[in-house]
Amino acid sequence: MFIIKTLRASVFGLYGYMNFTKSAFSEHAKNFKPEDMQVQMEGKNCIVTGANSGIGFATAEGLASRGASVYMVCRNKERGEAALAKIHSNTGNKNVYLEVCDISSVNDVKSFTSRFCSKDVPVHVLVNNAGLLEANRVITPEGYELSFATNVLGTYTLTELMLPLLEKAAPDARVITVSSGGMYTSPLTTDLQFSGDTFDGVVQYARNKRIQTALTEKWAEKYKDKGVGFYSMHPGWAETPGVAKSLPDFSKSFEGKLRSSEEGADTVIWLALQPKEKLVPGAFYFDRAEAPKHLPLTGTKNSHSAIDSIIEKLRSFAGL
Repeated sequence: MFIIKTLRASVFGLYGYMNFTKSAFSEHAKNFKPEDMQVQMEGKNCIVTGANSGIGFATAEGLASRGASVYMVCRNKERGEAALAKIHSNTGNKNVYLEVCDISSVNDVKSFTSRFCSKDVPVHVLVNNAGLLEANRVITPEGYELSFATNVLGTYTLTELMLPLLEKAAPDARVITVSSGGMYTSPLTTDLQFSGDTFDGVVQYARNKRIQTALTEKWAEKYKDKGVGFYSMHPGWAETPGVAKSLPDFSKSFEGKLRSSEEGADTVIWLALQPKEKLVPGAFYFDRAEAPKHLPLTGTKNSHSAIDSIIEKLRSFAGL
């Protein structure tokens, strides 16, 4: 097992250094088409979770600058209000709103979706961005490991409960889940809350991100006739408050080499703007192109069937 983990980390590290940095973004951007981003979104309703900083903020601002009505879902009211004011000022778009919700809480997610669904507005874009990498084992008041509760359970619950409003925006509706290249180091596992004695936050984060990508595949298959598209993406290695807090050594060692939040959010916005005919349902995207879901020699492919068992557990935890 040690050899496998070491091999996965080595392959991921090399692949990441070649592709996920700021300089790699600049190189990949040479193939970008400027017209892809010159799309206006007036009349479109977008929900972005974790929108008060980092990639979530850059995504919300990018959508707002194109005229969308944006609902920023933030856990902290004060930080959310500050981010909202900044987007109002930067974009001039007053159709940007704050919704306070802690994605790590199933009850909070249910309360938010109940309030929001009463608006009865079509949701054209749902961006599942809220997430965290918690170094230590923290248990939420509802009894779930915090990283799993935020990255997986809350994201799953929100997406499932928003489906009726997404269907109202069909055939143009889409769900974009911000995953991570960290998933390349992990196969799918049904050990959702890290049962081992010694908790490893980085490993748990990678497991969570692998589940997000598998969920996206499953949603795309399950709801293919509903007019809702499902896509996951990797933002690259970006310099965000979350990365600085969760991975201080990594952040320091790659100082000057990490992407900006705007560069990290680029593919999220691109996915929100493209005609769905150009996109592959259930695919994993990176730098405006479909990317592999597994890397060579890492042995992460042989666990795909576990997703059905995982979804069964999530439905039970969420009470759906």
